[in-house]
Amino acid sequence: MKRLALSIAVVSVVLAAAPVAASAAPWQTINQRQANLERRIDQGVRTGELSRPEAARVRDQVRDLARLEVQYRRSGGRLTPAERADLDARFDRVSQRVYAQKHDRQVRRY
Repeated sequence: MKRLALSIAVVSVVLAAAPVAASAAPWQTINQRQANLERRIDQGVRTGELSRPEAARVRDQVRDLARLEVQYRRSGGRLTPAERADLDARFDRVSQRVYAQKHDRQVRRY
């Protein structure tokens, strides 16, 4: 009986937390993600957290993603779930690179 009560309690906590987790990080369109990365890059250059060469490399990667999106859309005008997942994963990797570059303790001196 205690196991059943514990199981019900765990399930109810998980179900109650699901909407909170879903609203914590809403899905963003490709254009929103691209604009967000550009904003983070610009902010990093302004504060000195990103050097201009670092920013240029990351911007090239963002442009490559934009070209890949155009290529994916040529095939049918829309992104398939697999193409969207691929782009999301690539944006995640670029976002992680921006984070790593901004937090690598290489601060540009003015």
